[in-house]
Amino acid sequence: MEGISLEELQLAARNHGMPLEALRHPVTPVGLHYLLIHYDVPFVDPEAWRLTVRGERELVLSLEELRARAAVEAAVTMECAGNGRARLDPRPISQPWLLEAVGTARWRGAPLRPLLEEAGLGGAVEVLCTGLDRGVEGGEEQAFQRALPLEEALRDEVLLAYEMNGEPLPPQHGFPLRLVVPGWYGMTNVKWLERIELVETPFAGYQNAWSYRLRHAEDEEGVPLDRMQPRSLLVPPGIPEFMTRERVVAAGEVLLEGRAWSGLAPVEAVEVSTDGGESWSPAELEPEGEPWAWRGWSYRWDAEPGEHVLCCRVRDAAGNEQPREPAWNLGGYANNAVQAVRVTVTP
Repeated sequence: MEGISLEELQLAARNHGMPLEALRHPVTPVGLHYLLIHYDVPFVDPEAWRLTVRGERELVLSLEELRARAAVEAAVTMECAGNGRARLDPRPISQPWLLEAVGTARWRGAPLRPLLEEAGLGGAVEVLCTGLDRGVEGGEEQAFQRALPLEEALRDEVLLAYEMNGEPLPPQHGFPLRLVVPGWYGMTNVKWLERIELVETPFAGYQNAWSYRLRHAEDEEGVPLDRMQPRSLLVPPGIPEFMTRERVVAAGEVLLEGRAWSGLAPVEAVEVSTDGGESWSPAELEPEGEPWAWRGWSYRWDAEPGEHVLCCRVRDAAGNEQPREPAWNLGGYANNAVQAVRVTVTP
């Protein structure tokens, strides 16, 4: 973590992670949910704002008209694709996330599929979503745009959200409307939506063709990111040392707890280690909840005086498991390596 640049500090000041103690909340309070803003927060007049949906036909809808449509509501865990980037060596230069770029909110809005079908699918292969936020990235002036394969956009659970945790979207989370694609990394969930287009050729814009791809060299085409890799995080126990954030815990029984998720399959098991990964024990899982929200777990630890390193790891129903070590890539994406929490147990 040496040599943090002014540019990284500027990004870190604008964006924020979820304090890991907030993992105790099954639904993250809005102000604690992680936040990444690529450019600026647009100022939007909700009375003048319109959403345009273009397929074989063009639909233009006001916020009032969207709210009048049949609505769905779901708790969805959302994680930034760069979560864990700052722990890679060498460190990719971008938003310096540690492990806190995640949150679970209850989103309410209109399902996307009926709107796409009303507009007419035609020969579309992708659905291109454009936000109102504009900036320069990779030397290119652009609106933030991401495209979804048509089959993903037509999933019943994909929605156009206008509420977060029972309230209108706050400005920083995409007011008046954002896309929510359960299971996919956060960049897919385009904020401040103004336009949705059914396109017959794959989108070749910056955020699809260059950014958010796994590559190891600048000249590689890379593999596009999509669904969240499995991850489990532990609520740091005890109390923190101010600067290092290392934990101090009194000896005796300590309840360890956390949450686990995967965009690939349901959570099947969580294991905990109190010796830095030398040995593992099964944690107790909470009952299954909503399909796209993280799952709670707990483990009772008989903490003995001394220095300890706590770890947790998840396995999903498709057999995907967290690795011990991160896999380096140019953008610092999809680093789901096992968390390690240093703890001093006092007599």
